[in-house]
Amino acid sequence: MKNIKKWLVLGAVSLSTLAFAACSNNKNSESQSKPISMPTTYSASGKATKAGNDSTLTAAEVVDAPFTGITLAVLQDNVEDSDVYSPGGGDQLFKSNKDFKIVNGGLANLKLDRSNNTATITIRKNAKWSNGSPVIAKDVEYAYEIIGNRNTAAEQYSSDMATIKGMAAYHSGKTTTISGITYPDGQNGKQVVIHYTHLSPAMQYAGNSFLWGTVVPYNHIKNVKISKLTSAPAIRKHPIFVGPYKLQNQVQGESTAWVPNKYYWGPQPKIKHIDIQVVSSSNSAAAFKAKKFDFALGGLPASQYKSVKGIKGYTLAGAPGLSYGYFGFNVGYFDTKKNKNVMYKHSKMGNKNLRKAMLYAVNLDQVNKKILSGVQWRPNTLIPPIFKKYHENKAAGFPYDMAKAKKLLKDAGYKKKGKWYVQPNGKKLTIHFGAMQGSAASNEISRYEVQQWRKLGLNVQMTNGRPLEINSFYSILGKPKQSKIDVFVGGWQLTYEPTPTQFYGEDATYNMGHFVTKKNTELLNSLNNSKAWNQSYRTKQFKKWQEYMNEQAAYAPQSTLLSFTPVNHRLKNFKQAAYNNYLFPTFWDNLELTSSNPK
Repeated sequence: MKNIKKWLVLGAVSLSTLAFAACSNNKNSESQSKPISMPTTYSASGKATKAGNDSTLTAAEVVDAPFTGITLAVLQDNVEDSDVYSPGGGDQLFKSNKDFKIVNGGLANLKLDRSNNTATITIRKNAKWSNGSPVIAKDVEYAYEIIGNRNTAAEQYSSDMATIKGMAAYHSGKTTTISGITYPDGQNGKQVVIHYTHLSPAMQYAGNSFLWGTVVPYNHIKNVKISKLTSAPAIRKHPIFVGPYKLQNQVQGESTAWVPNKYYWGPQPKIKHIDIQVVSSSNSAAAFKAKKFDFALGGLPASQYKSVKGIKGYTLAGAPGLSYGYFGFNVGYFDTKKNKNVMYKHSKMGNKNLRKAMLYAVNLDQVNKKILSGVQWRPNTLIPPIFKKYHENKAAGFPYDMAKAKKLLKDAGYKKKGKWYVQPNGKKLTIHFGAMQGSAASNEISRYEVQQWRKLGLNVQMTNGRPLEINSFYSILGKPKQSKIDVFVGGWQLTYEPTPTQFYGEDATYNMGHFVTKKNTELLNSLNNSKAWNQSYRTKQFKKWQEYMNEQAAYAPQSTLLSFTPVNHRLKNFKQAAYNNYLFPTFWDNLELTSSNPK
């Protein structure tokens, strides 16, 4: 399974229109809401037909902004790009089982050797790109060069990648090659050996942050500087793929169209045409009612559940997803010279009591229970419950408690001066909240959060006075140092191995709140040290890390939801995309249609 990103940026988490007045009392929150259940698969009755498979399957990408258009997985930094180019196979190397463990049978096989600290990747002999050129060893290695290059747009580099011998030297610019990556039969061969300082247990699973899981078409892009790749025509206009489909055409930011890739190493897909089209969250339900789509990649917003659950000709399929929304607080900056995050000891949001007070002031449980019917719920830690082995289900998280929020501020020395609290040193306190623009419902919940914080007595204002368009939002947060956003709500699409170093580590560019402590680094490192091959130890350390992050409250869970979509009754062999099944080539291989038009 591909490792498109350890974490992919999600658009705004959408909620139903809320009667917020009912959610603003001073009582403790009601019990945490639980997800509803629905089938995870759907397959139409009857046999697939030639007319059906010769027609066009149309999938929706529900998002409130144009997709960026980065086709190369190693450079993608948002889930929308990953979705709309998924029929091309996402450049993925490995196959994984139902537990996300890497197994043989993909574009390449993996062999880990703990005694020699090596990972050997062997590409299948018939692996080709959609232009007919073979997949070679250099295609595997060059992904690491892109990740580690100091001028790259890729954001996956972290201390986990630095366990590859020579990677740190390459990343710092001391060398021009990565000494720890070798080719037993040459760059044009079919095998790559990666030498590590040590192997980690995470490397057994798809999506881990030590072993990159995708290939890049080296010969197709070798004449483009790594720093210029994201704008290169070879990536933007003339991409090639290794999956079951190749790109036929696209309307930038709006749609992609696909036809079977005759060079695909696996079985030829059965459906002859795939169209993926962007639709706004506010229009998604109406589009399905008009039978414009067969299903939605990545699912529909929670706000649309009641509108689509009874549509004729469709069945809902869904399961708890790999994504979650989170609160983040800006407590520092990214040092571009040292390539690491630095935390301000006395930053505006540096007091954890202030952060906790803001978290306790928002009644997420009541919102979810009364309005969202179990489609969305408040998680209690930064490891979603889908990772049953590692999730700390005993943690309380931050249930609503306005009285506790006020006490936390008082205990930390915050005092009111007129209507608003001021800082313990008496200086004015104005907090800027960055929220992503989304549906009317998601914009409304952002306003509710501001309302609750102002009710607490904090002068919180939206950055620029309104929710920000997603690209503008991440443009601000992505700057090494910024003061426009003090607290924000973001969302992440996880891969299949929950090690969070790439998001919360000292050298992680995704650590956009810049939280850094010695204890956090120690706990993150413990998740994949030599002791972590013992499963009970690793589980214990994951739970310690979750407890620590809740105590520090520099990042906190905001929402997780059921990933669901209507599936048209002409579609066979659909497996719900809660686990990003559409990123597996076999998802597209197996789909069939019983008729030429949606039912």
